[in-house]
Parts: sequence; C-alpha cells; structure tokens
Amino acid sequence: MMMLHNRKLLGEMLVGKGLLDPDDLDQALTEQKRTGERLGEILLKVGTISEEDLLRTLSEQLSIPFLPLNEIKVDRATLETIPARLVNQYEFIPLGRENGVLRVAVNDPLDVHCLDELRLYLKTEIDPVFATVKDIRATIKKYYGIGADTMEGMLEIEAEDEPIKEFKPASQVDNIEDLAEDASIVRFVNQIILEAIDDRATDIHFEPLEERLRIRYRIDGILYEATVPPTISRYQAAIISRLKIMADLNIAERRLPQDGKIKIRKGDQDFDLRVSTIPTPYGESVVLRILSRDSEFVTLEKLGFDKRSAAILRRMITRPHGIIYVTGPTGSGKSTTLYAALNEINNTDLKIMSIEDPIEYRINGVMQVQVNPSIELTFARCLRTFLRQDPDVIMVGETRDQETAQITIQTSLTGHLVFSTLHTNDACSAVTRLLDMGIEPFLISSSLEGLLAQRLVRRLCPHCKQPAKADPAQLLRVNVTNDDPSTFQLYKNRGCEKCRYTGYIGRTAIYEIAQMTETFRRMIVDRAPANELKRQAIKDGMRPMRHDGWAKAKAGLTTIEEVLRVTMEEELEQFEEDNELKEALAANMEGAEPVEEEGVETPPARIVEATGNSGTEPAQPSGEGDGREGSEAVRFTIER
Repeated sequence: MMMLHNRKLLGEMLVGKGLLDPDDLDQALTEQKRTGERLGEILLKVGTISEEDLLRTLSEQLSIPFLPLNEIKVDRATLETIPARLVNQYEFIPLGRENGVLRVAVNDPLDVHCLDELRLYLKTEIDPVFATVKDIRATIKKYYGIGADTMEGMLEIEAEDEPIKEFKPASQVDNIEDLAEDASIVRFVNQIILEAIDDRATDIHFEPLEERLRIRYRIDGILYEATVPPTISRYQAAIISRLKIMADLNIAERRLPQDGKIKIRKGDQDFDLRVSTIPTPYGESVVLRILSRDSEFVTLEKLGFDKRSAAILRRMITRPHGIIYVTGPTGSGKSTTLYAALNEINNTDLKIMSIEDPIEYRINGVMQVQVNPSIELTFARCLRTFLRQDPDVIMVGETRDQETAQITIQTSLTGHLVFSTLHTNDACSAVTRLLDMGIEPFLISSSLEGLLAQRLVRRLCPHCKQPAKADPAQLLRVNVTNDDPSTFQLYKNRGCEKCRYTGYIGRTAIYEIAQMTETFRRMIVDRAPANELKRQAIKDGMRPMRHDGWAKAKAGLTTIEEVLRVTMEEELEQFEEDNELKEALAANMEGAEPVEEEGVETPPARIVEATGNSGTEPAQPSGEGDGREGSEAVRFTIER
C-alpha cells in the first residue's frame, strides 16, 4: 500500500493523541532507519495502529480531508463516466465533480504518479482525499459490481471486432465451449466463487431470469443478491458452461438436470463444491453448495446446546445400542450436529462407520462411504454390508424410504448404536413419519433412544446489538411461562462495519430433545398422535424449539423475530389449560442459559447487495475489501 512520506511530527502527533505508545514509536523509528520503509507502513505492518487512525492523523497534519466511504453517498452520475477497469487498476473512488474538478478518494493523496495518470486519462483536474484501502475496495464492489472490470474488458474486445448485437441463446452459439474457456469468463467465475468463500456463503445461485442473470449468495441462511454488472446477461451461456466444464458435466445437455462436483483450493484451504443444474425457460439454473474440507469440529456447547441439553444428548450417544434421529428441514444443521456427536465418541475403542450422500466432512478414524445410485450403492445396500464389517456405531445420512428405515431399526436392535436424520417439522413427528413408512410401532418403541429436532437462527452482532423493548404481541407467542419482562433484557439488530451492516454474525442452533420413557414408549405402541407425544415429551423434560429460542433471545444471542421466523406456532391453549404441562415447561426452562466458550469469536460475515444489480441504489453496504490486489493475487486451483 502506498503511504505518505514520513513527516517529523507524525509520530509525535500519534503519541499526543494517545494512539501510539512512545516505546512503540521508538521501535518503529529504529526499524525505519534499518529498512528505509515509511513510518506509517511500519506501524500498520506490526499492528500498533489502525489504518483509519493513521489516515485521520495524516489528514489533520496535511489538511487533506479524510472520508469514511461507508458513511457518504457517492454520485452515481459521476461513477457512470469512469470505467470500472480504471477504478480497479488505480483503486480510487470518483466522488463527484464541482467547478470542473473531480474529487477522488485514494489511499495516498501524495502519490503524484498515480494522480498525474488519472489527470491525463480523465482530462480533468483531480482533488484527492484520504480513504482506507478496505473502504475503497468495498465501495468499488458495491457500486460497480463483482467482476465489472472483467466484463468491461470483454465488451471492449467485442467492440473491436463488431458492434454488439442481440445476445444469442446458448443453443445458437457455435463456439460456446471456446467462450467458456476464455480467460475473461474463467476469471469472472473465479471472482464469483472467491467472493462467496470470503463472505462465508454456503451456496451460490446462478438464476437465469427473462432479462438478466441473477447471482445470489446464501449467507447465514438468508439469500443476498450479489451486485454484478448488468452486462453479464450477454455471457450467461458461457458462464453456465464454464461451471459445467469445471464440474465435468456435459455442456451440450441442456434439457436434463445434472449433478457434479468441483474440488478447488484457495490459498491453503480446500473446498468441495457440489454442483446442481436444472433447465428453466430462460436457461439452466445452477446452484453450488460450498463445503470446506478443512473445517474443524466444534463442541455441542458451541453449536448452541446448553449444559442440560448437552448432558442429555451425551447420555444418548454413549448408549450401547438403539437409534437416535435428528430431524429438521434441509439446511437446518442436522449433519453438523451428527458430525459433532460422532466426534464426541470417536476413539480407538469403537468402530464407527457412516453412509452419506455426499460426504460433507472427513472424520479421522471413521469409515465413511458415499452412496452412488448409478451403481446401485444405496443406503440400504451399504447398511447390509456394514453389518459384516463389525461396527459399533453407524451413521446413516438420511432415512429416505421404508427399506432404509427397516434395516436401520433392525440394525439398532442387534446391538448397534445408529444415528440418522429425518425430514420432519419437530421431534415427535419423527414417530409419525416412521409409522407412515410402514414401520411397526413396537419396533419403533423398542429401538428408539432419542429424538432431536433443530433449526438455525442468526446470532446478533455483539459489537452493535441494541437493547430493545419487548413487543407484547411477540411475547405472547414465545413467553409461555410468563417471565416478568423486568427480569430480562431483549436486543435487536442494528448493523455496523463488523457485521457488514446486517446486525448478525454467524448462526446458532435451537433444539428440542425428546427422551424415551416407559410412558412415551407405550404411547408409540398405541399409535398416539404427534401432539399427544409432544405433550408427554414436555412432561418428560423436553423444551420445545421455540422456547429454547426464547432462552437464547433472553440471553442476547438472537432476536425474537429470528426465533419466530424458523419455528412453528405452538398450540398455546394446550399450555393454558394444562397446569401440569405449564409446570413441566417452566421446569424445563431452568438452566437453559447458553454456554459461551471463552476465546472463540465467530468470524465476521461480509454482506453483498440484497436489492438487485448495479443501477439501483443499494439498500445495504457491500463486502469489505480483503487485502487482495485483485483476484489474480489469490491462488485458485481446480482439481480434476
């Protein structure tokens, strides 16, 4: 990063403002004499001062304004006159014109060479102001879009050959494979994937609409539209084909869905991308699921279990036999919970095997098998084979059909501990689902050791969350135990630079765990409905998901709105009419305070635009700069 020349009073000013310790200044000056580096560069490199504090001090010293770009509105009319390629090359933001002078935000207003080149190219006088590198890069993405310079370069190349005409659909393009391998298309697709990884996105959606190609990232369970140049619609077929080439799919087949996988490396991190394509009226829609191969397993407490719930689950997963089901919709964290449970019991005394579709994370010491229906390697077939492998614990990624359910339950009845998942709305509905599959109730009753249902809610940003007054209407929907509002403090999301103005950082899970008691088992045999099973489970110690979420809202981890968003309405009258049930629920809420592990901080999320492509005023700030000098500076390797 280019910095200003060292001035005699810079260090003294920083010390005088209390921003720098005198000893740190002496060490920096000694280093400056040894290396010849600028004082500001040394201070930033060792981390003794922030870039913003340094630039504000230089601004005061040199009487050159400092502007926090995230707090000002940039003139779009001026932006449209400056090419994205130039903005990316010199890393500046054109702010506006006044009296024929263009004001620009740069990191080093005294970089004469850079400013002279801008004057020459733009044919105008330049008035520079200070701005941080990360603010400049974030603003470029916010207003110009991801890969704007790449798209601009492609349009210039086309313009040299012939005027751009109406875009042809993929079926009419003869050289689509060659275009998909074009360096600019490759670079643009890489930029989209890199941005998603940096933003902690779990999915990337490429969605062809009638007049444009929409790209969205799923971050913390919410879809945000990425700001991309509107001109990408011209290259929709090439972009989709590039993704299919990376996934080793048939680019000529556009009528049938296809599935594939991409292995990539970014720096020293490895990722698996699951690719799914499906035909639509306006072209193929592609979704990429991002899975990190380097993810570390976390404890149950870090996932969101309080001490009481974690103790209940640990008792279940250390049983010698039986079956434990984790239920919830797709994307609710079921696999993560199962992996954490397996990791808890993974030791040299046990033989642990798993059947998955796909294998999302590797666990050292666990024999993991991925199903492959194309060669008839199904869940049921793997289960039969597993029994000849002398396992102690088996994980079945998903119980999808009657055959798998029957073999899974029979396996648990023959001395094996089995973990599996089901798609149901709550814990007790898993029993109804198994009955619907044709499993005899006495088999369910005999084999079942526990039911766990879960959802994911966004965590409030600890840096900017604000106290909030309890909404009586919302309290009525979650506060069944009628807690006194004076005994707790609720919070709401606000938004700051740390959370990229969403008000949330990361996610945590809310749970309900149904334990097996003799009464509960008898009710299963009697085919009791799910609501009756739920009432009994609460009396046996279960805390419903919504009330676990209520405990996390009271603890300041999330908001009531988040809890209501992911949970179903409870039948409130059943709690009002059944005093025994109310007393049981109140008892179950005791000890529900989440466990916070010290020294562990959730990495900040970077948000992308939530309201359309460039050309409309963005509703939320874009992602933070990541310290790259452009995408080429990042090692991005595709493994075949």
